[in-house]
Amino acid sequence: MPTYHLANIVDDHLMKITHVIRGEEWLPSLALHVLLYRSFGWDAPKFAHLPLIMKPQGKGKLSKRDGDKMGFPVFPLQWKDKDNNISAGYREDGYLPEAVINMLAFLGWNEGEGSEKQFYTLEELVEAFSLEHVSKSGAKFDPEKTKWFQHHYLQQVGNEDIALQFINYVNNSDKGISLSKDKDLAYITNIVSILKERCTFVSDLWEEGSFLFKTPNSYDEKAVKKAWKDQTGDIMTELAGVVSTIEDFTAENVQQEVKSWINSTDYGFGKVMQPFRLSLVGEMSGPDVFVIASLLGQDKTLERLRNAISTLS
Repeated sequence: MPTYHLANIVDDHLMKITHVIRGEEWLPSLALHVLLYRSFGWDAPKFAHLPLIMKPQGKGKLSKRDGDKMGFPVFPLQWKDKDNNISAGYREDGYLPEAVINMLAFLGWNEGEGSEKQFYTLEELVEAFSLEHVSKSGAKFDPEKTKWFQHHYLQQVGNEDIALQFINYVNNSDKGISLSKDKDLAYITNIVSILKERCTFVSDLWEEGSFLFKTPNSYDEKAVKKAWKDQTGDIMTELAGVVSTIEDFTAENVQQEVKSWINSTDYGFGKVMQPFRLSLVGEMSGPDVFVIASLLGQDKTLERLRNAISTLS
């Protein structure tokens, strides 16, 4: 509407706007706005028009529907539309500000020829950014590249800070457990130090290490078929006897004692280590099995071995 364009340039003039940087869909309005400035005898601001952010497939402008369909946020914060449909934002989905800033910076911009720098602080971007290096063509949005930035910056966060965030995440979810900062912080900080490299978001700690908080109540069928044979129950009973005698229950000591026992038998490592992992985790996943045992502690390790023996034998 004509009144909109009039209000637009009057508003900018009264606010003493010197630079207008907006999307390229505003290019058709540029001539009209410049003419309005001239009609009032005002100096027009400098205009720059940025390329659009395109769909991941590269055809068409990125939209909220693309995010809903493909499972990534398109808003910085949680957004509720007029029909009360809620879309999560980058903050609610667990993205760090540094990851979002770097993702946005590289949508249609680079520092220039020869630059291979991929991570910038906000201060570095202030120094490096220039409109001359903004691409003239639309930038294809890449959700996986955004997660790549997120993974990088999560690794820079202190383990205790991540542990605190994880406690808050679990206590505000339906995981069926409650964690305490006073009682559990040191334990979870240790877990973070071991699992962080596998994680992109704080919530991934649960996906990677839920077995460290809840005893498995079922066992992966394929893993059972592969690892649990007729003799396995007896072997695991012997293993439990070995585990029960270890005094200093560190990962190194558990590894030394268990491997020494295996070498004294004719079982072979596969017949012991696979069902050992299955007993502790419920499936064939997770970090080093001796690290898992040391994190669980001697009592819980023995409890899980006995549960597996009674359930699977």
